[in-house]
Order: sequence, then structure tokens, then C-alpha cells
Amino acid sequence: MDVPARIDHTVLGPTTTDEAVLSCLDEAIEHGMNACVPPCHVDLATNYAPDTTVATVVGFPHGQHETGVKVAEAEQARTDGADELDVVANAGLLKAGADDAYRRDIAETVAAVSAPVKVIVEAPLLTDAELDRACELAADADADILKTATGFADGGATVSAVERMAAHRPVKASGGIGSWERAEAMFDAGAERIGASSGATIAREWREATDGV
Repeated sequence: MDVPARIDHTVLGPTTTDEAVLSCLDEAIEHGMNACVPPCHVDLATNYAPDTTVATVVGFPHGQHETGVKVAEAEQARTDGADELDVVANAGLLKAGADDAYRRDIAETVAAVSAPVKVIVEAPLLTDAELDRACELAADADADILKTATGFADGGATVSAVERMAAHRPVKASGGIGSWERAEAMFDAGAERIGASSGATIAREWREATDGV
């Protein structure tokens, strides 16, 4: 298993600078990882590391943008060169029982771009029943991948959430994954991808534990 290729090495904090993005990209290049950067840094990232898969976020961090704003964000990100998009779903709509609006918000954003879209359902904020509904609606809206969390709300990825989500679509586990031990638990639960600001640490620990096999 080529673990680094399944890691989205991430830098998304509110004080992210150009220098932080370049450092993230250097580590992604060194270890063979993908990178996930803020929208305003996509052009920098794709020009600096043209052979690295670059993802960015849409509707981040709470998913409460109007759908048209999310669509515009997604289109701009693709224009700037983003290879993949991580779109935050509107958990408030789901909580309110507005399932059609929740699905439509995702579907219109997905349809706006010819790129893989990961939908962040913010699993730590949902009950099991709500998580199942969120996954079903996102899958119906043609999401390519379901992502556990932004890392900017309470809680992060859990084994139980990944297992539930994997029944609907491939899963990107994100939020609170800072070691190979934790990442391996997510892969074992069914995750296809890992999102982590500690991607370089995970890649190094994986190589030390497995000799890169």
C-alpha cells in the first residue's frame, strides 16, 4: 500500500502564509503526498508544484455559504488549477430536516466542475441517523468521496464514523489524525484517503514501521 499517495497533507489554518503553503508543498513532494491548501493559495501551489495533486476547500469551514457562492468558489478553484475540491456540506440544513436543500446545495457544486469532489459532512456534529442521511444525500448528489470533518469543529475522524460512511462512498478520514497508528486505524475501518496537517509525520512513521512496504 502506497500510504503517502493516499495522504492529503494539509495547511488550512486562519493564519496560513505563502511560506507555510510552500513548506507544506515541499513536504508533499518529499514524501509523495497530495496537498490541500486554502483557496487563495491554489495558484501559488499549482505553479510551485505542478506534479503534485493539489486540493482546496469550498464553503470552508462551516458550509453556510449560499450555493451560488460555493459554485463560484469551486469554479475559481478549478481556474486556478486545483485538482480536487473538498466541499463543506451545510449541516444546519440537515439538522433542520431540509434534505432536498442539503442535497441540492451539494449537487449544484459538484455539477459545476469537472474534478473529484469530496463532501465534508462534519460527522462529529451528527447523530448516527443524521450521518447516514448525510451520506445518502451526498452520494445521491454525485459526491465522489465523503470526508469526515473539517477539523475546525468539535471532534474529528472516528473509526465508527468511517465504517458507517464507507457503506455509501469512498471515505477521506480527516480531523485529529496525527500519527501512523491513528491513520492505520482509519484505513482499517475503510478509509481510502487521510487528511492531516501531520502528513509528513504519518509518512515517516509508516516507513519506519513497514520499511515502506
